[in-house]
Amino acid sequence: MTGTADWLSAFPLQPAIEAVEALCQGWTELAARPRADFNPKTKEDALTKHLKIYVENHVARERGLLGMWAAEDIIGEIDPLTGELIEERRTDVVYGWNSDVQAMKLVFEFKRLGRQKKHRDHYLREQGLGRFVTGIYSRRQAVAAMVGVLLDPEAEIVPPIRDALGDAALATSLRLRPTAMGASYVRPSSLFSAADFDTEHDRETALAPNHGTIRVSHFFFAFGYPTSTLKPKKKAATP
Repeated sequence: MTGTADWLSAFPLQPAIEAVEALCQGWTELAARPRADFNPKTKEDALTKHLKIYVENHVARERGLLGMWAAEDIIGEIDPLTGELIEERRTDVVYGWNSDVQAMKLVFEFKRLGRQKKHRDHYLREQGLGRFVTGIYSRRQAVAAMVGVLLDPEAEIVPPIRDALGDAALATSLRLRPTAMGASYVRPSSLFSAADFDTEHDRETALAPNHGTIRVSHFFFAFGYPTSTLKPKKKAATP
């Protein structure tokens, strides 16, 4: 992976850490018990909207954070000559912060994750992590975050995701930059204590920050009570 000293000197790491800690606290508090509108069956976009509003209204105020929070933030491309909207995407949650000398837009992309391979593929490929590699998410940003919402026990979800990153074809499609030891990820995260691991990806010049890569930290949020995607077995009918 790219040495961190150079690009980190230009990245506002402390505000990013504060945003991550606020989001983690908000999740822990909202997910502590089953709630009618915030539970494992709640749709992904509703989870992220509710979480953003809770963090913005309660946690960020408590912590004195001065940046801007947004959910379902619209990004895209427009033809400056015709005004035609060429591409449109929405990011789940973003924290924006700037000073006189530094700025960032820290994007959090959420995915509900069960034990199934289709969930893992959704997290890792073009609808998930791939958006930070070949898509327009986090353009010219040095850091981004993937957040997996765990619907099954962590041990059944997270290790298979880490193992999948070792697949050569997937690594190529994700433009993974290996560590000095040849690994596909750094664990524990070198940026955030709450993250499970980091990956680093080469990006095209138009999408990349000056040093050419984006570092993605991977977080996995569990509910505060047991959850499972396994359907309970039906009891045999009484004869």
